Amino acid sequence: MRQENLGALIGAVFGAVFVFVNTSDPLPGPAALVLKVLAAVALAAIVLLAVLANKAPRVAEARPSGGMFGKRYGLVVAAEAVLLFGGIAVLRLLGAPGQANVAWIAFVVGVHFLALAGVWRRSSIAVPGVLLTVFGIAGLAMAGIGALAWIPLVSGTLSGITLLAGSLTATAQSFARSRSRGA
Repeated sequence: MRQENLGALIGAVFGAVFVFVNTSDPLPGPAALVLKVLAAVALAAIVLLAVLANKAPRVAEARPSGGMFGKRYGLVVAAEAVLLFGGIAVLRLLGAPGQANVAWIAFVVGVHFLALAGVWRRSSIAVPGVLLTVFGIAGLAMAGIGALAWIPLVSGTLSGITLLAGSLTATAQSFARSRSRGA
């Protein structure tokens, strides 16, 4: 599997999980179901495009030294894990409502994408990074004012849709490049 597609697949799986776990009340049942079905379809499309793109002949592509998943990637992911679990523990100690957890997760994942944009020298992943960071901040602000019911939708569902859209875009571009090389 090409590293760029592997990254998109990882993002897509987490995006689908964000949607499946966080899409419910206060949305009406049919709207929540539609979003979950669309997330599943998007995930399936991403997997299919990644597999098809992977079947094309490989050509040398410019990559950061050590590939995408080298030492610097590992440091970003380690920092992300510490921030995720440490931040959730702090939220718990502060008596924050449980809904704040998804907001914190969205914030940290967004910041992680911003860091990876620099590590991988790919500004395209800064876009979902900014959006997830904003969705996380919005959810934390909502927790501060007691608007708890909408936090999973804002910080979870919207983050998931963003990850799926970014992953779909990346795999569609990879698929298109693979077709042009194979022609």
